[in-house]
Amino acid sequence: MMRDGYVARWQDREYDASPDGEQVRIYQPDPGDGFTEVRTGRYVRVVPVAEVDEVAYVRTTCSWKGEPFIVLAEHDGWLRVEYTGGRAPIAESLGLEPFDFGVYQGWAPANEVRDLREQRA
Repeated sequence: MMRDGYVARWQDREYDASPDGEQVRIYQPDPGDGFTEVRTGRYVRVVPVAEVDEVAYVRTTCSWKGEPFIVLAEHDGWLRVEYTGGRAPIAESLGLEPFDFGVYQGWAPANEVRDLREQRA
């Protein structure tokens, strides 16, 4: 699974999360005690940050064609990647699309991607 977002450890379990000041919204795909359905397959519970053991930002990184990327999404054997090398000519030579000023993204065949790893901050 490719992750890019906050996670929180609460009661010995890790959840997708959204920190908000003194509270953290934690999410799970199934109903549970104290969780409210926000849409099909997504349930939320708000807990005090003091009850949370850890909040971290998790990001999946990789290399493609020898260049550094973060992984944003996965679909049908392709990975949506964002170039982190900071060199526009390289990004353009890889056929990446400008997404924002200095930000280049594209789709890479998953079988060409190397060094997939999760980083926590």
